[in-house]
Amino acid sequence: MMELGFLARTREVENRVDTLQPALQPALATFEAVVLPHLDAAYNLARWLARNEQDAEDVVQEAYLRAFRFFDGYRGGDGKAWVLEIVRNTYRSWLRRQSRYASAEPFDEMAHSGDFQVYTQEDAMTSDEERSRLRSCLEKLPEEFREVLVLRELEEMSYREISETSGLAIGTVMSRLSRARKRLEQCVRRYQREAAR
Repeated sequence: MMELGFLARTREVENRVDTLQPALQPALATFEAVVLPHLDAAYNLARWLARNEQDAEDVVQEAYLRAFRFFDGYRGGDGKAWVLEIVRNTYRSWLRRQSRYASAEPFDEMAHSGDFQVYTQEDAMTSDEERSRLRSCLEKLPEEFREVLVLRELEEMSYREISETSGLAIGTVMSRLSRARKRLEQCVRRYQREAAR
């Protein structure tokens, strides 16, 4: 008897969803056109902020759910900046939740990653080492520097777009970019000096 009630309620919910779907189609199509093209950029930002692929996937998934839930609040403009702002805010919320449970020692992805592939060519090895050094230096940057550097250099966003995404004044964006580039350059030089010894 209990099963019949459950099945009846399930069918009722399915019927409601079927009647709502035509009404949602235009909004869904608009959402897909505005937001989905920026999925790679959203993941890239989340990956550099979270410093972990699985955490970045969780952040992006939650961010896209938020974006869909609040899509009626989207007022046009640059969809990429809007989505990346949501990713950034979702990451910050996620980080606050994680900090309650996280250990004090940060996860060292390079030490635990199985992504190291050794090529037979010497130049490929050198290129991998340089890439690894640069990645390490980028990950060592404080979050506020790493964020603007990733948005500018990897996502190729303008200062104005970064300003909109981060909620910072353009002058602050420019200042942080300058300091981030300087710190990144110092770190890379330090690695080069150590390798030359």
